Amino acid sequence: MSAPVKVKDLVNRFQDQLEAYKSGKYNETQVRREFIDPFFKALGWDVANEQGAAEAYKDVIHEATVKVGGATKAPDYCFRIGGNRKFFLEAKKPSINIKDDPHPAFQLRRYAWSAKLQLSIVTDFEEFAVYDCRTRPVKSDKSSKERVMYFTFDQYLDQWDEIAGIFSFDAIRNGSFDKYVESNKKKRGTAEVDTAFLEEIEAWREALAKNLALRNPELSQRELNYVVQATIDRIIFLRICEDRGIEDDNRLMALQNGNNVYQRLCELFRQADDRYNSGLFHFQEEKDRPGTPDGLTFVLNIDDKVLKGIFKHLYYPDSPYEFSVLPADILGQVYEQFLGKVIRLTGKHRAVVEEKPEVKKAGGVYYTPTYIVDYIVKHTVGKLLEGKTARQAANLKVLDPACGSGSFLIGAYQYLLDWYRDWYVNDGPEKHKKLLYQGHGGEWRLGTDERKRILLKNIYGVDIDSQAVEVTKLSLLLKVLEGETSDTLNKQMALFHARALPDLRDNIKCGNSLISPKIYQQQQIGLLDNGEHHRINVFDWQDEFPEIFKGKNGGFDAVIGNPPYIRIQILKEWAPLEVEHYKERYSAASKGNYDIYVVFVERGLGLLNKKGQLGFILPHKFFNAKYGEPLRKLISEGKHLGEVVHFGDQQVFSGATTYTCLMFLDKTGAEQCLIAKVSDIERWRNAGEMAIGQIGATSIAAAEWNFVVGKHAALFEKLSTMPIKLGDIADRIFQGLITGADKVFILKNDAKGRYFSEETKQSHEIEREIMHPLCKGSINIRRYHITDLTKSILFPYKNIGGRAQLLLLNEMQNKYPLAWVYLEATRSILEARERGKWKHDKWYAFGRSQNLSEMEQKKLMVPSIAKSASYTLDSKDYYYFVGSGGGGGGGYGITLKSDNQMAYEYVLGLLNSKLLDTFLKSFSSPFSGGYFAYNRQYIEQLPIRCIDSNSVQDRTRHDRMVSFVEQMLALHKQLLTVKTDHDKNIIQRQIDNTNQKIDQLVYELYGLTDEEIKIVEESVA
Repeated sequence: MSAPVKVKDLVNRFQDQLEAYKSGKYNETQVRREFIDPFFKALGWDVANEQGAAEAYKDVIHEATVKVGGATKAPDYCFRIGGNRKFFLEAKKPSINIKDDPHPAFQLRRYAWSAKLQLSIVTDFEEFAVYDCRTRPVKSDKSSKERVMYFTFDQYLDQWDEIAGIFSFDAIRNGSFDKYVESNKKKRGTAEVDTAFLEEIEAWREALAKNLALRNPELSQRELNYVVQATIDRIIFLRICEDRGIEDDNRLMALQNGNNVYQRLCELFRQADDRYNSGLFHFQEEKDRPGTPDGLTFVLNIDDKVLKGIFKHLYYPDSPYEFSVLPADILGQVYEQFLGKVIRLTGKHRAVVEEKPEVKKAGGVYYTPTYIVDYIVKHTVGKLLEGKTARQAANLKVLDPACGSGSFLIGAYQYLLDWYRDWYVNDGPEKHKKLLYQGHGGEWRLGTDERKRILLKNIYGVDIDSQAVEVTKLSLLLKVLEGETSDTLNKQMALFHARALPDLRDNIKCGNSLISPKIYQQQQIGLLDNGEHHRINVFDWQDEFPEIFKGKNGGFDAVIGNPPYIRIQILKEWAPLEVEHYKERYSAASKGNYDIYVVFVERGLGLLNKKGQLGFILPHKFFNAKYGEPLRKLISEGKHLGEVVHFGDQQVFSGATTYTCLMFLDKTGAEQCLIAKVSDIERWRNAGEMAIGQIGATSIAAAEWNFVVGKHAALFEKLSTMPIKLGDIADRIFQGLITGADKVFILKNDAKGRYFSEETKQSHEIEREIMHPLCKGSINIRRYHITDLTKSILFPYKNIGGRAQLLLLNEMQNKYPLAWVYLEATRSILEARERGKWKHDKWYAFGRSQNLSEMEQKKLMVPSIAKSASYTLDSKDYYYFVGSGGGGGGGYGITLKSDNQMAYEYVLGLLNSKLLDTFLKSFSSPFSGGYFAYNRQYIEQLPIRCIDSNSVQDRTRHDRMVSFVEQMLALHKQLLTVKTDHDKNIIQRQIDNTNQKIDQLVYELYGLTDEEIKIVEESVA
């Protein structure tokens, strides 16, 4: 497309008066107003907010160019979609040489990298330079470093398609901007801002911890953790306030000059206490001020060298961080990781930083993305605010019971700030002069006093980790000050005769959300030491929040968050007492190997008032798992389920494979539940794309939750109501063998007829009679065939009367001496299983005795996870297979009842059909890479079209199916033996043709309509 006429006019006007514009007299403000603003208006941006969008949703934010110490304190423009930053633009006057001067590029990249924006622009209209801002900026970088696009004004008309194709409003909304960023991705040698800042503050922690432990030998471990955290928090708070123009610039940097750095830093802390009134700075007793003052900070000793090393990296040009634009969620992500470690004191009072046991077991800490937080807040807090006035909203209570670094509370607080401001503006700003003021651009802002009131009245959080509590407070306090400058803050403080910040100790509290003082009634509690009492950290909700739980309708209006995900087997290792308490106290913990998040759901529901709303992100595994039954019962009996956003195998958390959903509960109860299924998380984020349906509350019970919406729903209902399931005709559906020591019992066949052991890293000669060909899940169990058998299993059992018995010691030694020599060589490994429980005379037995006698019989086999139906028939080879493990996973076997009138081949054809596989995938657990679970709990639900033996038509269909399946089994065997591509293609065509015949026969057997067949075919296309 050609450039708009307006852009042609701008180019011509600039060309006509180029000399005047390039003179130093033509300034930045003029070029912004006369050229840059109309240029981006031509790109579809509402630069002047002519549409009257609410402050939170303006397309373009014009930042104040406050000059402090020679540095601009904020980027000139921030371009946004739906309130979310997409790119910055730095404007310069035309006399600046953007192409060659490194300073504008470094300044822009510093802003954008700190804000975690991928691309940003610096322009004076004469030049237009685009920078990839994903790499850490360095002071010595040339102006060309990371520059991915450069135009001069006389190229705008010819290059308009490229510019508009990336930076127009429509291009960003439809994803072209993101696609360009992705296509421009390359291997980077430096970290993104969150990773880099995490490394920075982790280094501070280590340096402070070691020095404080050395210079202050009287400090306890808990005190050391506290003072290190508090010192870092205070430094970050003051540094951010400097860059936002709230504090005088370079105050911390000035401490590098001279000695006694810590004493002078403490003086800054005292001044901050006078100014801010925050619990972050609370050093002396004051009337009507709750809480115990910090009596440690001012009596500590810290070496000058340590603090100077920290301050050195906090300032331009040595620091890559622009703290004024560092987003709250990035700070939260950094702290979430930071809180995963703790300082431990050794016997010699030396400090060691190490991972917390629960974090180590869980494989790390994972921060909830902002878009998830925003969705949950909107569908809980936003729902509660609908139709309310500011007065009615004043007592809304929002809680995160496992607040971590505070991401959900920050999101809820921001939502409330925007809502109150918009409500006051729409009601008439003149009525609310004490609550509102106008910023530099004429936009309405809430005054600091009102921001404090909202925070104190509406936001609450609890976390078991005292450091997390302090981080949450820090994040919320920084949010109170967002958008403020020293001038606006001083005016507000003078107006209300109050210090700038609230004390949050009554809002954000430290304790165990799940354990009340009732645990002290357990006998074992008296045996615990002081450290264990601190770890358990009991919490009484009624005592801690008496006003909220007062009266008949006590409780919170909204409970939101991302509860911990910890399997109970892991929790038992360091918190066995709590595990027992959960079983006694919570119905959700009453069955099986539950995960702690189910307990948090029950606790969260109990903390709501009568009309409360709960919104969590959590694994959807409990929908189908046995341990989830008590929670499903609790939710379904109260009709609490209001909405589910099911992400299937889509991954929300960066760096983790966790299958999650968003779940919203209504304390009052809901007659209908909205079910949304997301198949592409990026499309859901950008365009809200998802399959939606509604399910009546009466259809939701304690039984497994298999929610199917969209065009599949009616067909799913038709199939699920068929009376006969696979579980009804099966004699047994059994899991494969579980050895408990696969590296010992499963060996690789080598070319010399020996067996290679992963445990000993050697080949061994073992009697073939005790070795059996082994299938490893999806590696070997394929659709209609077994392939690539490279391993065997040492099976120290004999079959007597249909039961497997462990071979006796003398039988092993006499009949299988070579096997016995090998087992003896691995005896210490086998005895060490399950923490030494196998130190007895049957030490060479498998870890589990189930299904040992099931291998040597006719059976259907299926891998436990696969991309599509992969059932096969083992009619005479009697393959052994495992139940779990790496390298292909495990599998299941299926035997049919003796009185069943259907052939194994007939059932196999049904199971491998498109129809039943589509049905299974609609409720089975999805896994990354397009895999689905084929566990017993899913396959036993498959509807089986039984044959009426009195019907000639049915018998004919049955025999046709058997014939087709026999052909498939034979064809797949042939395919494994042919050598040439030509022969393979011929057989593959026969397989494809027979597959189609089977599917058509299945459609006929199940009575599908043409429309239903189309749905199935499209789902597998």
